[in-house]
Amino acid sequence: MSKGERPTSPSARARIAAQQAEQRRKDQQRRVFAVGGVVVALLAVIGIVIGALVSHSTSSGQGAGPLPAGVQAKLTVPASTLAAVGIGSSSTGYLKPVTGSVLTAGGKPEMLYIGGEWCPYCAAERWAMAVALSRFGSFTPLKGIHSSSTDVYPNTATLTFYRATYTSNYLVFTPVENEDVNHNLLVAPTPSQQALWAKYDPPGDSYPFIDIGNRFIATVTYNPQVLQGLSWSQIAADLHNPSSAVAKGAVGSANLFTAAICKITGNAPASVCTAAPIPALEARI
Repeated sequence: MSKGERPTSPSARARIAAQQAEQRRKDQQRRVFAVGGVVVALLAVIGIVIGALVSHSTSSGQGAGPLPAGVQAKLTVPASTLAAVGIGSSSTGYLKPVTGSVLTAGGKPEMLYIGGEWCPYCAAERWAMAVALSRFGSFTPLKGIHSSSTDVYPNTATLTFYRATYTSNYLVFTPVENEDVNHNLLVAPTPSQQALWAKYDPPGDSYPFIDIGNRFIATVTYNPQVLQGLSWSQIAADLHNPSSAVAKGAVGSANLFTAAICKITGNAPASVCTAAPIPALEARI
């Protein structure tokens, strides 16, 4: 029997078997660690994706959600209430006439709004704009938010125009909700929008900014204090009560916006632009 064919002793075979078992154990351990590393990496990626999705889903205002039943319908205020309120607690002085190039989109006059979801003054103006614009067209279902809890007039119940669609035969409404309730970037203005903002409301970084066809500029048109402590439903109900502070503020400003919009639409539609108190307000702006 050659040297290469010599049988291995029992003790040697035992050592070899033990070495092989140890090697198998180490190989299995390495495979477990490798798989575990992949799993950890996958979980990290999944966590990042979920975090991004959560951030995106909450970016439209903290607690943004559907408005209570009936609130959006009440943005359509009866003609009798509009006439009774008139300009309310607002003032024609809050509309600044400008003479730049006419602002249009798609062949229609354009109304541009730039604001922030955290901004309490924007919270108030959205109610007035929504009432006025509802006379010229319609919104897809709007969502409800609250303004910042750490600013003046905290937690003011309001609407958001983020991702809202507005349809009208008479004008285009372009809302830019620039920042969410946590001051994070939500929608960036285009260069042309930023230029208008800087030109008419320098330095172009304060909210709200409302450009009505480049014929009128507005910022704050009534005091948000009148909305303090009220829910969406309470505010919506007060819009229909001409003696309420909410109506005098929001509906009065809505009449002001309506008069300005009628100026840029050529008084169309007549059913809106000839109704009291619009002709009288048009004569004053």
